[in-house]
Amino acid sequence: MSVSAETGTTRPDRARSTRTLTVTGLNHALHDGYTDVIYVLLPVWQTEFALSYGLLALLRGLYAGAMAGLQIPVGRIAERIDGKVILIAGTALSALGYAFAGFSGGVIGLGLALALSGAGSSTQHPIASAAVSRAYGTAARGPLGIYNFSGDLGKAAIPALTSILLMIMSWRHTLLVLAFAGLLVAVCIALWMPAVGKGAEHKATSASRGASTGRGFHWLLAIGILDTAVRMGFLTFLPFLLRDKGASLPTNGLALALVFIGGAAGKFTCGWLGERVGTLRTVLITEGGTAALIAAVLALPLAPAIVLLPLLGVMLNGTSSVLYGTVPELTPAHQTERAFALFYTGTIGSGAIAPVLYGLLGDALGPTLATAATALTALAICPLAVVLARHLADDPKAA
Repeated sequence: MSVSAETGTTRPDRARSTRTLTVTGLNHALHDGYTDVIYVLLPVWQTEFALSYGLLALLRGLYAGAMAGLQIPVGRIAERIDGKVILIAGTALSALGYAFAGFSGGVIGLGLALALSGAGSSTQHPIASAAVSRAYGTAARGPLGIYNFSGDLGKAAIPALTSILLMIMSWRHTLLVLAFAGLLVAVCIALWMPAVGKGAEHKATSASRGASTGRGFHWLLAIGILDTAVRMGFLTFLPFLLRDKGASLPTNGLALALVFIGGAAGKFTCGWLGERVGTLRTVLITEGGTAALIAAVLALPLAPAIVLLPLLGVMLNGTSSVLYGTVPELTPAHQTERAFALFYTGTIGSGAIAPVLYGLLGDALGPTLATAATALTALAICPLAVVLARHLADDPKAA
């Protein structure tokens, strides 16, 4: 980092920042791919071990639970240990978890291996997000959007690659290939990623950032939780809504793909948009657009509804990049990892709980009204964004 003599502002070293973003993006793609590849493997494990659907869900839950539950402790550890070291160790541990899963002889060993891999993945969200934030300083909004987008690339590429590998080798050998790829990424982090530093080393800069952020961060977290609830709730009901409009199973698959493609684009573009027009305006655009497009999908026939889905995907996922980019602005510099850990834990928890709550609402009112409730939730975020903007001193365009 360098300091401008004229303005006294901090400017990132471009080469170091680029290396940080490139390596953390690669790491994000790996871990998000590790998370979603389990869906590809569940049918294989059901055949191999004669598992019930309940046990299959438990296997998925062991990974997700370990990943979500350990993020806050990891954020605290990062205040005392260089984040780069934690990221290397976590990535290696996650890879070894998949290696152990490949060698497992039964469902208990498989479950323990997945929990180990999930524990390793708990490091990447808080540590990597904080690393990008520190690397780019006040210009971190756009890079955090790119980092966020890189996870979607992994979600698309690694499960697809795994499906191909499963056609030419056993699932055990496939997991060993995935584990080897993870170890290579850990080596890349060790060789090319600049040091992140301990959180405690950044206390000196805390006075200039996050001085009045306590309540502001809570508003940001509330928006993140609700935004995730809208996204997961809508996706829960979308296949049923389209089925009622006459969609076949392949059409439903195409519709979901269009939403996910739009979502990936939204993560990439809305981080850039937030950097230029401010958090408030971007959130109002994305959440207002989400509500309007959900209402349109409910009202329109099948064909025009499907045409709208990529744009709806942009709105559904776009807010998340803006919110991630705002976390550093509302946090003392030495607690960035802890703040990201808390934020990710809240949003991941919302992603797990929201479908259940909306599902109960769907049982009571039907899928159409339950989906309308997700649109109302999106609108409810708008006044919260107005309150949040009062705590964003460096977001003048939103004022």
